[in-house]
Amino acid sequence: MKVKRFFAQSMAEALKQVSHEMGPDAVILSNRRVDGGVEIVTALDYDENMARQRLGDRAVEATNGSRLAEMQAEQHRRLEEELNRSRSRIREVREKRAGSGASGGVASSLSFETADFPASRPSDEALAKPFAGSESGAGGYADELASMRAEISSLRDLVSGKAATPTPTGNSAVQQRLAERLQEFGLGAELAGSLSRRHRAGRLEDGWKQSLKMLATGVRTGREDWLDAGGIYALVGPTGSGKTTTIGKLAARYVLEHGPDSLALVTTDRYRVAAHEQLFVFGRILNVPVRVVDESHSLDDILDELSDRHLVLIDTAGLTSADRGYQEQLAELARSDHNIRTHLVVSATSQPRIMKSVWHCYKMASLAGCIMTKIDEALTLGEALGFVMETSLPVAWYTDGQKIPEDLQRAEAIPLVRLGVERLKAVQSAQTVAEGA
Repeated sequence: MKVKRFFAQSMAEALKQVSHEMGPDAVILSNRRVDGGVEIVTALDYDENMARQRLGDRAVEATNGSRLAEMQAEQHRRLEEELNRSRSRIREVREKRAGSGASGGVASSLSFETADFPASRPSDEALAKPFAGSESGAGGYADELASMRAEISSLRDLVSGKAATPTPTGNSAVQQRLAERLQEFGLGAELAGSLSRRHRAGRLEDGWKQSLKMLATGVRTGREDWLDAGGIYALVGPTGSGKTTTIGKLAARYVLEHGPDSLALVTTDRYRVAAHEQLFVFGRILNVPVRVVDESHSLDDILDELSDRHLVLIDTAGLTSADRGYQEQLAELARSDHNIRTHLVVSATSQPRIMKSVWHCYKMASLAGCIMTKIDEALTLGEALGFVMETSLPVAWYTDGQKIPEDLQRAEAIPLVRLGVERLKAVQSAQTVAEGA
C-alpha cells in the first residue's frame, strides 16, 4: 500500500494533483483544511485488513471504514513528521561535526535524505567508526551518537511498519527507544511507555538505569521470613504453577532449621483423585503430619487441632472459576476464623494476560502476596515483574529450580531486577550468535 499526502490552495487543485500523480485508483483516506489551503491523504492498493494490522490494538477504535481511513492517514502524518524531525536533527549533528574540523565523518556515513532504509539495524561499531579518529571528539559527541542510534532504530521500525502504534506527539526518539528496550526486557507496552516518558532528557543509558530503579522501587517484597515468624499460609493458583512443590521446599527448609515437631501440612484438594499423594510423600520424608480437608473435617476444625504448631502450610486445588468447588474453596479460606495469609503462586513462564486472569480469579481470597515460580525456565523476567508491579502484590519467595530445598529464595526487589537484566543480556547474546550462524 502506497500512501501519499498532497497540499494545495483549493480542493479542486488538490484533487487534480491526486489524479495526476496517483491515478484514478487512488483512495482518499482523509481531507482537512490547513494553513494556506487543504491537505489530502491518499493511498494506492488500499487494503482495510492490512490497515488494521498496521494500526494494531488501536484499530479497535475504528468502528467503520471511514474512521479506519482517518486513523491510517493520521499514522502517515506522524510518520512523516518523525522523518522530517529526524532529518533535521541529523543535519544539525553533521553541521556541528563539520564545524569542529572533522571531514567525511558523519556526513559520508549517514545519509537520511530519503525514506529508504536498510532492513537490518546498523551495529554500534559501525555507527561509532566516524568518531574513532579523536578521543575528545568521541566524548564530545557521545550524546549525539546515542540519540542518532535511537533515531535509526525508531525510523527502521516506523518505515518497515513494525511499530504497532506511532510515537505519541512530544515523545523523543530516546524515549521511544527506551520504551522498546523495556519491552524487550519483558514489560508490557503500557508500563514500558509510562516508565520511558518519565525520562525527560539525556542519554538512553541514563534513562535505562533510571527506569530499572523505578521498577525496583515499584516491586514490593515480603517483610518477614515465614520460617522464623510462623503462622498459617495458604498457597493458591492454577494447576501446574508449582504450589505443592513450593510447599515441599518451604517445609524441608523449615525442618532443617527448626525440626519437624512444630510444622504441619494441610491440603484442601478433595476434588481430584489422589490429588494429595505428593504432599503425603513430603510428609513421610520429613516426618511431618499431613491433614486433608473433606466433608468430615472442615478447615477450621483442622486448624484448631494444629493450634500448637508454629507453622502451618496449606496446599489448595488448582481450580479456575469454571471448575466445581472453586467458590467453595476460596470461601472456605476467606471466612476462616484463623488468620490465614493467602498467597498466589504465579509461574514466571506464563503470559502476562494469563497472570492477570489468574489474579482476577483468586483475588477474592484476600491475597496477602505472591510467590513466583519457575524463574529458571523463563526467557525474560519483565513479564512477572510487571505483573507484581501493576497488581501491587508483595513477592514473598521465588523458586529457580527443582532441587528441594535449595532452589527457594527470599524475594528482594533489586536482585530480581538485576536477574531480569542478566536474562535480557543472555537473550540478546543468543540472538547475536544465531544471526552470526
